[in-house]
Amino acid sequence: MGRATLIGFSAVAMWALLALLTDASGQVPPFLLSAITFAIGTCVGLAARLVMPAPDKSRKIPPQVWLIGIAGLFGYHFFYFTALRNAPAVEASLIAYLWPLFIVLGSALMPGERLAWNHVVGALLGLAGTFLIVTKGGGLAFDARYAFGYAMAGVCALLWSSYSLLSRRFPSVPTSIVTWFCAATSVLSLACHLLLEKTVLPDGPGQWLAVVGLGLMPVGAAFYAWDIGVKRGNIQVLGAASYAAPLLSTLVLIAAGVAEPSLRILLACVLITGGAALAAKSLLLRKAATGGASA
Repeated sequence: MGRATLIGFSAVAMWALLALLTDASGQVPPFLLSAITFAIGTCVGLAARLVMPAPDKSRKIPPQVWLIGIAGLFGYHFFYFTALRNAPAVEASLIAYLWPLFIVLGSALMPGERLAWNHVVGALLGLAGTFLIVTKGGGLAFDARYAFGYAMAGVCALLWSSYSLLSRRFPSVPTSIVTWFCAATSVLSLACHLLLEKTVLPDGPGQWLAVVGLGLMPVGAAFYAWDIGVKRGNIQVLGAASYAAPLLSTLVLIAAGVAEPSLRILLACVLITGGAALAAKSLLLRKAATGGASA
């Protein structure tokens, strides 16, 4: 379980590159960027099939798995982009980032899972740290005019948390299925682009490299790693630790010279790291006890 949890957290680490690479990709509209990067993410899955054991073709994939996977990947991005079009980015982003908390709370409904106080408190500390990062230390200004956008952000959070939790109900479904979720998301994103956006392609090798980087990691390998984590790892710990994504993203931007370090970032780091450690308390103590017994 510990190894699968770490693999799942590697997805969070890859998502930390999302802001930097998206910024470097230029003025490519969101749905077109999603179509291109998910096409590359599909290629990541196809390439992995060359070195991984072939899935059992005799095993039928339940229809609901296809619905969960495509609704999770495409639905999350569709509603997130819709939220940003219809509400201020700060408020919409914070609402959308309720999904780690929803995962922690929703895990109590899963067979064989037990929700403890440290999972909830750890997730709330992570949410507090995310609040500091997203709002840049300022306040929130929810306005009734943007109610539709806020609702879309809420649907976005519910979709991703539901996708993560429901995927755990099908541990026998191979991770290679994510390849086709990415392919479907690419096709649907392209359709949305043709209906809603004006085509603007990356300008020059630098922007194309950023787009390829997005497709290889945050919008590629990350989804395969996340599938392993939510199916076989500690989902409460993984949910609380997911709040590290905006923190790591900010640290990457600071390292790249795009953002400035501040006490607010330091406090967010303490809150998110402390929350993740608290959520993982049982797992860490279990490992320590195992190590002591082995010694």
